[in-house]
Amino acid sequence: MARVTVEDCVEIIPNRFDLVLLASHRSRSISAGASLTIERDNDKTPVVALREIADETLDLGDLRAGLVTGLQRVIMDDDLPKEEEAPILALEHNESDLPKEMSADDLLKALQGDRDNDSSSRF
Repeated sequence: MARVTVEDCVEIIPNRFDLVLLASHRSRSISAGASLTIERDNDKTPVVALREIADETLDLGDLRAGLVTGLQRVIMDDDLPKEEEAPILALEHNESDLPKEMSADDLLKALQGDRDNDSSSRF
C-alpha cells in the first residue's frame, strides 16, 4: 500500500488495527460494486479505500456499523425490521399440495433409495 496514504489515514484513525479493518471492509464493498467517492486515478481498490478514508469522503460511523453488521453471526432483535416494515407473505395452498401420509413400505423404499443414492424411488 502507498505509505503516504497510510500515514494520512493514521491521523484520522489512530489505531492501525481499526484502520486495516475499515479499509479492507471498504475495499471489499468497492469490489462488490459500491460507488466511489473519489476518482480512481488508476489505483487499486485497497489504495482507493485508503484515499477515501484519508480524504474523509466517507462517514466512518456508517463504515464501522457496516463492518460490525457484516461480522455478526447472530442478528440482534434491534437489527430486525419492525413488524409493520416486514413483508407479509401470503401462502396459498390446496389440499392436493399438502404431503400425504406414506405407507411403511413406501418409507422403506425411499430410505433404501437414499442409502443407495438412487433417486428413482423418491416421490
